[in-house]
Amino acid sequence: MKKLLALVLALMMVCSCTALAFAEDSDLAYIKDKGVLTVGITLFAPMNYYDGTELVGFDTELAQMVAEKLGIEAEFVEINWDSKEIELNSKNIDCIWNGMTITDERKENMQVSDPYLLNRQAMVMKADRAEEIMKDVAGLTVVAEAGSTGEASIQGTVVYPDAAVDAKAYFANSTYVAVESQAMALMEVKSGTADVALIDSVAASGMVGEGTDYADLVLDMSNDFGAQEYGIAFRKGEQTLADAVSQQLIDMANDGTLDTIRAKWFANDITLVAKYAQ
Repeated sequence: MKKLLALVLALMMVCSCTALAFAEDSDLAYIKDKGVLTVGITLFAPMNYYDGTELVGFDTELAQMVAEKLGIEAEFVEINWDSKEIELNSKNIDCIWNGMTITDERKENMQVSDPYLLNRQAMVMKADRAEEIMKDVAGLTVVAEAGSTGEASIQGTVVYPDAAVDAKAYFANSTYVAVESQAMALMEVKSGTADVALIDSVAASGMVGEGTDYADLVLDMSNDFGAQEYGIAFRKGEQTLADAVSQQLIDMANDGTLDTIRAKWFANDITLVAKYAQ
């Protein structure tokens, strides 16, 4: 009996030490040790962009506030969106917090947080051609960011059950061209080298129209290509860090901080934190 008890105690100590070692090796411990959460981003308003020399935006403020609550600082690194998983796994960044749509494939390759923001795909075109383009996109050139939800929708690699319009079928007779970023997609339309850009409505609402660099462009969301949810991505298996960040967002939703930040960037409440915290 004593031998059995000793064996049980020994096993408990091994499990305890293993759990402690795992906790110490987690990304949460890693970022707290270095004092910095390195956030991978691409530049697009209103999520992460420069106002002069200052990096601002909804996701920028959110990441800074969460990092502060974790007792560390947020550092932002521009990445190539198409190689985001490589940047994450090589530890060049600790997370991707940049209006990233949650998909099954991304959940397989990365540890993705609960959704925090709602998004849809928007068609962007020159205002003086909008009526013509919305009648028929056959023969036109459509652009989207490589690796983006817009690209996945056009190519049909991601299907949204709630979509009223199938993007792949809609653009079947158009010529698709991938570009480096959502900002580049807008530049292509503005310059006339592309007719339509398919980008996130969250981005389009902050980058297009009066008072922006793209005042001659308009967005159209009459074609419902389906709703998407934004999440934050961490290295696969890093649930501890994902949970820590999610908890801070829940606390911010409960104390009103999240809505204060949201109101600066969006007229309507498109946050999802409270919904998934229930």
